[in-house]
Parts: sequence; structure tokens; C-alpha cells
Amino acid sequence: MVKDKIHALKQQFQDDIQTHSTESELEQLRVRYLGRKSPIQDLMKHLRDVSQEERPLLGKEINELKGFVAEALEAKRQVAEESAMQKLLSEERVDVTLPGVRKPLGRKHPVVQSLDKAISILKDMGFAVEYSPEIESEFYNYGGLNYPEDHPARDMQDTFYLDKNTLLRSHTTNFQQRIFETTTPPIRAISPGKCYRNETISTRSHVFFFQVDGLYVDKGVTFGDLLSTKEEFYSRFFNQEITLRVRPSYFPFVEPGMEVDISCTNCGGKGCKLCKHTGWLEVAGAGMVHPEVLKTGGLDPDVYSGFAWGGGIERLCMLEHGITDIRLFTENNMGFLSQFP
Repeated sequence: MVKDKIHALKQQFQDDIQTHSTESELEQLRVRYLGRKSPIQDLMKHLRDVSQEERPLLGKEINELKGFVAEALEAKRQVAEESAMQKLLSEERVDVTLPGVRKPLGRKHPVVQSLDKAISILKDMGFAVEYSPEIESEFYNYGGLNYPEDHPARDMQDTFYLDKNTLLRSHTTNFQQRIFETTTPPIRAISPGKCYRNETISTRSHVFFFQVDGLYVDKGVTFGDLLSTKEEFYSRFFNQEITLRVRPSYFPFVEPGMEVDISCTNCGGKGCKLCKHTGWLEVAGAGMVHPEVLKTGGLDPDVYSGFAWGGGIERLCMLEHGITDIRLFTENNMGFLSQFP
């Protein structure tokens, strides 16, 4: 009786495998015939009902049936797998004669482009590039630059302090005392980098921005040297003749200090919306290096003089491209950024 069931089950499997061709169908068939609750497993239970003499022979036939089913399923599975692969290759065949799809290339951020441009111009004008740390000590950021102890810029409202004596630099002017420690005049250097100030974010200000500071110290450096340097730089940057205007201002590290304005790059000084119909655009703070800063740097102000300036790169980028909101630079809007080659 068990032997008849073995033969019947084998015949049934041979009929079933003819109608199953996909890998998922063959997996279902494997579970049906070789799973824990399959009829082949049930046959093993019936061996207890046969005689001692028949039991080894029938057990052998059941195991041979298991092997037959497993081999047949594997052979059919390989055929199905090969068939599926051939179909996939046929459907995904690439026509190598078709033109390729050009992938979009990345590009530099517009502010970085303006920063690189400014650095390149100043290097051509003879300035070396010096970098200073973004995490700075209070001395290099304020004390060594002649900031009074009660200066508002030292207050927590303006500066990001990490602890009592460590902060995020608020300007790249922090390179001045560092370069005095390692270099003797003549000194002609610039310091580009990112700065941080605890300000309200608006269309014209942000909590972080890029800046380039310049410094020239030697014997006989004059105010006229400062004006001619700035005029030459802005004329090159905006690729047009630029007229300067200076206004008295106070910065602890320069004396005298001034705000630098340039003739409007959009209207040529005639007055437009960009310059608020004044014909002038504010671009930098500058002045002659303060004698106390020179003394702190180990230089005799009776022998040496110099000039310094600092200006934001975002400001130059906005003027160059007619951008009216500084926040656009940090919003990662691809519609905005894709406009810059």
C-alpha cells in the first residue's frame, strides 16, 4: 500500500512540474512536495505500519523520491532562471549607436566663484595668501587688534563664544598678529575665509559670510597707496573703471579709519534702484594700521606704516550679479544656483 502511494506521488509530481515554469511557481511546488507538511513527509509516518522486512526498502524508495523531486526542481529552476535572464537582456539591450545622455556637471557656488576671483586679482597685484583659523582666541580676534575691553563687538550679542577665551572669528582680520609673529616687513598679504557674527538674518546680513582682509606694512606706506590699491582691485573685479569715495569711520585696528564706497556698477553713478539712487555702493572698511597694532606685533610705528581693509565677498557677488537677498546663497535652491556658469 505504501509502495503504491510512492509511485502515485511520483507520477503526480511529474504531471505538476510540466505546468510550472517560473521560479516562483517552482518554489511553490518545492514547498508542496518537500515541505514539512508535504505528502512525502506523510509517507514516512506510514512506515511504522509495514513489516520489519519491508521497512528498509520502502524507506529507500521514499528517499529516492525526495532526491528525484529535488533534482527535477533544480533542473527546471536553472532553465527558468536562464530564460528570465535572456528575457531581461533582450528587453534591456542598449543600442550603442544612440547618442549618449550628458550628465549635468557640478559647479562652484557663486560666492566661491567670487572669492576665487578676488583672490586671483589680489595675487596678481602682489599679495600673498595667508589663512587663519575659524576657531580663534580672544587675543587674535580682538585684543591684539586694539579692541577696548568694553567694545560692543566683544559682547555675546555680536560674537559666538565657545568659552571665555575662545570664539568663532568675527572677521579674517585675526590673521594680522599671526603674520606679525612669523614675518618681517615688507608684508603684503590677504586672508580669505568664513566669518561668524551673531546677527539677525535679513536680506543684507547673515550669521556667517565670507570675507577677504588685506594688509600691507612697510616703510613709507601712505594713505594714497591704500586708495590706489582699492581702486585698482574693484576696477579689475567689476571689469570697468571704478571711482572710489571714502567716508570717515571708526575701527579699533586702523587710524584713520574709513568706509569705502564705489561708483554704482549698474548705473555708473547716475542713480538707480541698486544704489538707492545715490550713485554709490558701500563695499569695505579700511584705514591705516593703528600704531598700537604695530607695537603689539613688535614693529616700531615710527619706522613702519601700513594699511588694511576688509570686505564681504557676498556683497561683491550681489553687486556683480544684481542679487538683492543674501539669503539666496544659503538656501540651496537649484533654480537659483543653476543660473551661474
